[in-house]
Amino acid sequence: MMVEHRIVQHWIRYVSVFLLFSAVLNTVYAVTHYSIPEEMEEGSVIANLASDLGLNTNSLSNRKMRLDVIANKKYLDVNKETGELYIVERLDRESLCTTKTATSCFLKMDATIENPIRMFNIELEILDINDNAPHFRRDTMHLDISESTPVGERFSLNNAVDPDVGSNTVKTYHLSESEHFNIEIQTGRDGAKFADLILQKALDREKQSVHNLILTAVDGGVPARSGIANIIVRVLDTNDNAPKFNKDTYKIDIMENSPIGSLVVKLNATDLDEGTNSEIIYSYSLYTSEKTQGTFSLNPNNGEITVKEMINYEDFRIYDMEVIATDKGANSLSGQCKLTILVTDMNDNHPEISIKSFQSPVKEDIAVDTVIAVVSVSDKDSGENGIVDLHIADKLPFALRESSGNYYELVVSEPLDREKVPEYDITFTVTDRGSPPLSDNETMTLELLDVNDNVPQFPQSFYTIPVMENNAPGALLSSLTAFDPDLHENQYLVYFIIEKEIVNTSMSMLFSINPENGNLYALKTFDYEIEKEFIFHIEARDSGVPPLSSNVTVHIIIVDQNDNTPVIVSPWRAHGSMVEEKIPRSTDKGTLVSKVIAIDTDSVQNSRITYQFLQVTDATLFSLDQYNGEIRTMRMFSYRDPRHQRLVVIAKDNGDPALSATVTIKLSTVETAVKAYSDMTEVPLEYDIFSDLNLYLVIGLGSVSFLLLITILVTCVLKCQKPKPSKAAPPSRNSVISERNSTIADSTLVSNDAYWYSLFLAETRKGKLVVRQPVPKAGSRYIVSSIPRSTGLTETSDSAASTLQGSTTTGSSSS
Repeated sequence: MMVEHRIVQHWIRYVSVFLLFSAVLNTVYAVTHYSIPEEMEEGSVIANLASDLGLNTNSLSNRKMRLDVIANKKYLDVNKETGELYIVERLDRESLCTTKTATSCFLKMDATIENPIRMFNIELEILDINDNAPHFRRDTMHLDISESTPVGERFSLNNAVDPDVGSNTVKTYHLSESEHFNIEIQTGRDGAKFADLILQKALDREKQSVHNLILTAVDGGVPARSGIANIIVRVLDTNDNAPKFNKDTYKIDIMENSPIGSLVVKLNATDLDEGTNSEIIYSYSLYTSEKTQGTFSLNPNNGEITVKEMINYEDFRIYDMEVIATDKGANSLSGQCKLTILVTDMNDNHPEISIKSFQSPVKEDIAVDTVIAVVSVSDKDSGENGIVDLHIADKLPFALRESSGNYYELVVSEPLDREKVPEYDITFTVTDRGSPPLSDNETMTLELLDVNDNVPQFPQSFYTIPVMENNAPGALLSSLTAFDPDLHENQYLVYFIIEKEIVNTSMSMLFSINPENGNLYALKTFDYEIEKEFIFHIEARDSGVPPLSSNVTVHIIIVDQNDNTPVIVSPWRAHGSMVEEKIPRSTDKGTLVSKVIAIDTDSVQNSRITYQFLQVTDATLFSLDQYNGEIRTMRMFSYRDPRHQRLVVIAKDNGDPALSATVTIKLSTVETAVKAYSDMTEVPLEYDIFSDLNLYLVIGLGSVSFLLLITILVTCVLKCQKPKPSKAAPPSRNSVISERNSTIADSTLVSNDAYWYSLFLAETRKGKLVVRQPVPKAGSRYIVSSIPRSTGLTETSDSAASTLQGSTTTGSSSS
C-alpha cells in the first residue's frame, strides 16, 4: 500500500509540472527582432515595443511589464507610460560577442507582463561600428641584421589585430620612409593581413648602426583607424674597416731633462668597426731604430709614448719613429703613422730676488706714495729665459715702481687703516719668460702702528632706563659701555656725566658713573610723586692724543610704586573720629545721603580709587557707587528700621598690593515736622503722609475691612508723635541739614558754600527745586528745602500753609 501511494504522488507531481509548462508555452509569442548599431547613447529609443507587441500603453504599469537582466546588467528597459524600448547602458559589441569569427551579434531577452502572464521573445542585433583601432601585440619589435646580409632578404613582422569585424578590421600596412627597407603584405587563410620586412639596399654599420622604422596598420572603416609599432633594426658589424690614426705624420717638441715616465704623446687610432673588430694594438715598425725604442716606451694598449731614459739636448736632438695600429678581427687590418720628436733646450735656472731695504712697522696714517721697500731681481739664463718680471698681489694697497736697471721700489698706493687690516703679508714674485717660466718669491710682513683716528661709539644713540621708585641708594641702573676700535691708550675709555642743573641740583648729586666700565648708579632714593624723569648726557672719552669723545643721551624714567595710601578728604572728620549725619526718615528712594571722596598721589594706574561698604547696618537700605563714592537710599525708611545707621566705607586703590582707607559714617534719622515761625522764611513743601503707607497696608493686610481700622490707628499715633514747637528750626521733610563743615561731591572746597552747592546739584538732578534762605536772627544757619518742580503749593497741611504765610510776610519785610 505504501509503494502504491508513493507512485500516485509522483504521477500527480509530473502531471502538475506538465500542465504548468504547457500554460507557459501558450503565453509565449513570436520573436520580435530589432537591429541597432553599438555604442548608442544612453536613453536612446530603439522602438515602441508596446505598439509592436500590440499592447495597450495604459495597462503597462498595472501589468508590471519588465525585461530580463543579462549578466547582472540591465542594458534595455521599457517606458511604462509610452511603451518605448530604450537603452539604459551603452552596448559594446566587442564585449558582448567576444568570438572573433562571429560576424553577427545578437542580444536575446524576454519581456514579461502579468494579468494574465504573457512572455515575448525579443532579439536585438548589435551592428558593428568602427570604434576600435588596430593595435600590435608588441609596441616595439627588435631585429638584428648583419651588414653583410644580401639584398632581398625577408624578415617576418608581428601582425596587428582589430576587435572589429568585416570591413572595419585590419586592411593594409604602411612602412615609414626608408632607403634600405620595404614591406610586402600577405593574407592568411582566415583573411588576416600580415607584413614581411624586405631588405632592398645593402647595410653599412659604420654609416648607420641603427634603423628606426614605424609600421602602421590601417583598418577599412570610415573613417579609417590606425595603430603603429616601432621597428628597431640593429646592424651587426663585420671587420671591413682598417684602423686609422688622426694624422699620418706627427711632429713633437720635448724639453730636455724631461722626467722618466713623463708623457710625450698619446696616439689615437680609430676603427669604425665594433667589438673585437675595433680593438687596436700599437707597436713599433721595423723602421724604428733601437736607440729610439730604448729612449721612448710605447704602450701597446692605449698608444701612449713616454720617456724611458733621460733626454739630453746635447746628445740627441731629433728622434724618428713609425708606429703601426692593428685590430683584433679574424682577418686583421692595420694602419701606420710617422713621428718626429724634437728636443728643446729647457729653462733650468731660476730667477733670484733680493730685498735691499724694508721699513716695518709704519703708522697707519702714512702718506700715499711713500717708499716702504727697495727690491732687486736677476736671472742667469739668457734670451727670453733671462728676462724677468716682478709683481705683487693685485688687491694690496701697494704698488711697484721701477727705479733703475733691475731695481724696484714698493710705495703706498692707497690710504691704510689699521682697524680694517692690522698687518700685510707682501709677497714679491719674480718670473722669467722662459718656457715653461721659472719663478721665485719672497714674503715680508708689514705691521701698522695705531693712531687715534676713531671716536668711541655707543651701541645706541639713546638709552631709556626705567627705575623703580624707592630704590636703594647706590643701586646699579645700567651699564653704558662704548667701543673704540683703536689700540692701547687710544682704546682706553673714561666715562663722565655731563653736568646739568635741575632745580639747583646737579646730575652728579643724583647719579654716578664708573669712569672705567660705564656702570651707572643712583645716588639717592627717588620718589615718583616728586620727580618722574631725568634726561642727561654721558660722555665717553679715549686716552689718545688728542683725545676723542662721543656722548649719548640717557632718559631715566621713574616707575611708580603703590606706596601712598588713599586719603579720604570728604566727608571730613578728625583723625580716627566718626562722621555723624542726620537724615529725615521720610527721605525718598535714590536720595543722595553723602559722598565719600578719596585721593591718591600715586600714578594714574595706582591712584584709581574704588569704594565699597566694609560694614553696613542694613544692606538693603543704602547703595554705594564704587566709582564716585555716592551713598544713596535704596528705599524709603520703614518704622522697623533702626534710628541710627552705621556705615563703614573703604576706599581702595588699584595698586598691587592694594592700599586702602576707611571712614565711618553714623546716620541718625529724624522725624519730619513743619511749623510756622515768625523769624524764618521757608518755601512750602509737598507733604504726603499716606501715599507710601497705603501701599504697606494694601500689601500687608489685603483686606478693605481692616484698612479703615489701621488707618485710624496710624493717624492717632502720628498725631501723638508730632514734636513740640521750638525756637530752633527743626528739619523739614525731604530736606537734609548738616551742622558741620563738610566737603561734598562735585566740589573741592571745604566750606558751607561748597556743601550747599553740592546739595543743590544733587537735588536738582532729581527734578526738585532747592531754595536756600538765611534765618534773620541766626545768620550762620540756613534752611534748605526741596520740592518737585511739577508740584504746586496747594497740597500742604494747615501748619505748612501758616508757615508759608509767615515766611512770605517775613520775606516781604526783609526785602
